[in-house]
Amino acid sequence: MTFSTKIAFLGIGLMGDPMVRCLLRAGYSVTIWNRTHSKAQVLRAAGAQPAISVAEAVDGADVVISMLEAGPIVAQVLQEALPALSAGALWIDMSSTKQSEAQQFHATLHAAGHGFIDAPVSGGVGGAQAGTLAIMAGASTGDYARVETILAAMGRPTLVGPPGSGQVAKLCNQLIVGATLNIVAEALLLAQAAGADASAVRAAIRGGFAESKILEVHGQRMLERNFVAGGQVKSQIKDMHNILAAAEAAHVILPVTQLVTQRYETLATSHPTADHAAALLALEALNPGQRLGGGPDKLS
Repeated sequence: MTFSTKIAFLGIGLMGDPMVRCLLRAGYSVTIWNRTHSKAQVLRAAGAQPAISVAEAVDGADVVISMLEAGPIVAQVLQEALPALSAGALWIDMSSTKQSEAQQFHATLHAAGHGFIDAPVSGGVGGAQAGTLAIMAGASTGDYARVETILAAMGRPTLVGPPGSGQVAKLCNQLIVGATLNIVAEALLLAQAAGADASAVRAAIRGGFAESKILEVHGQRMLERNFVAGGQVKSQIKDMHNILAAAEAAHVILPVTQLVTQRYETLATSHPTADHAAALLALEALNPGQRLGGGPDKLS
């Protein structure tokens, strides 16, 4: 694919907006669609071309990229788009879905003569803005080669296996993220409750075996009580459920994942749109009288 490649991007949300901006900066022509049209209109000034309908957006596109909330929404939008797709178009779904859903999307598109790649991402809004997302692609080697340069405009793509494998990699990523967020919250709350300076403890253990991006970024978020959403609680819950579904399909038991899922589910009603660092809030609810730091909660 070259810079003359026409791209349709479906889904202009927290992640979709900066991802489109990366493609535009790289010189690609991008037509965009969002069910809430105002979100798409914002990108007109950056050089994107908003479309009123899904069919209008994908008409003439060589590559279609979807970044939507969940698998059932991807399925709905795909069905809307299918009759209008150009011959041989390649669809890249960068949403987080179930592996089985990705495999069904591949089957549907393949039967109609189109290509499909599942390429979910990790790195949050910050990674999307910087163009440094980790991109986990499930595809044939031929399809991946066609769009590797496009994916590289948004981050660091890696081919991890055949269609459906990208979602497996993303679930593994989210398993580690979800569990680590809870462990970092426990470590910081323990440090403070036991009389240490939690901020100093975090600084002391960084660079050792406990170092991680979660400790670096979300550990600081917890200390600042900054729960303004990057990755939302409701998205983390969706991912945890998808992980458990994949585990069941693969006939493996993941006891820690089951526990982490339960912890996030306690936030489903009270803080669904908070950052997933709100795992700290769920932990504090289990420990009356214990509260990390002294500042107010930042939720919006």
